[in-house]
Amino acid sequence: MKGSPKIGAHVSIRGGYGRAARFAWESGAACFQYFPKNPRSLKLKPLDGRDAEDCAAFCRKHGMVSIAHTPYPTNMAAGTAGAASRQVMVGSLRNDLEIAEACGSLGIVVHFGTFGGMEPLQGYQNIIQCMNETLESWNGRARLLIENQAGNHGSEGMTLEELVKVRELSRHPDKIGFCFDTCHAFASGIWNPEQTGELLGRGTELGYWPHLVAVHLNDSMFPYGQRRDRHAGIGQGCIGEEKLRELLLSEPFRRAAVAMETAKGTDGSHRREIAAVQNWYEAEEQP
Repeated sequence: MKGSPKIGAHVSIRGGYGRAARFAWESGAACFQYFPKNPRSLKLKPLDGRDAEDCAAFCRKHGMVSIAHTPYPTNMAAGTAGAASRQVMVGSLRNDLEIAEACGSLGIVVHFGTFGGMEPLQGYQNIIQCMNETLESWNGRARLLIENQAGNHGSEGMTLEELVKVRELSRHPDKIGFCFDTCHAFASGIWNPEQTGELLGRGTELGYWPHLVAVHLNDSMFPYGQRRDRHAGIGQGCIGEEKLRELLLSEPFRRAAVAMETAKGTDGSHRREIAAVQNWYEAEEQP
């Protein structure tokens, strides 16, 4: 058998981290993603050690993996002044790392960052400095997982080259990995589903794939290259099930934790989609 990744979806932490893990398991998932705190705020959240350990223990028992997703306002390109300064970002990211570590998660997914009109060189420098300060004294196993961007808020962070380079230039590359979003890659134009081999080859040349930890498996509501970040259900968008399946069955993606960020089914879970994606691998093994 070639093996398959852990498949799951984003779940709510209403009721706690342990409840989130159980809900994911009950829906047939072997992986889940969650927001460690309020997704629309950078306010720090005190760690509930008992709840986090409940989550970690349940995942160990059932062979599950999890990833945390940083709040939406997180911007690693932030400068040193203002209410949303680098200091605020670093504090929030450390808070997320601590919660993810306690929950036994692989890492925290963070968007590359938006420059908002600043000089690109300054933006890249800010991102690198933010990562350096966040990871300076971090000794946990949870890693910072940089996610590729769709281009709807600017051209930065769309290419594998950028992600690889900021990791290389950081002082702690061993504490940094990647999260590949299929909808973002399609929207930004770096993944043409008719030429998947080119993406795979480019990632190999750059040394991107060895550091791929997580995948956001999303179809796209909008056509290729339009830089529109709107997710569609698997096989219900412009990418299509066949091309998503081709990508996920490729070797670099088999080691990743795969989480869907699509609309829930009528039962409030992703049970149907999880089963459908798991079947891609089971069908592959049929004689």
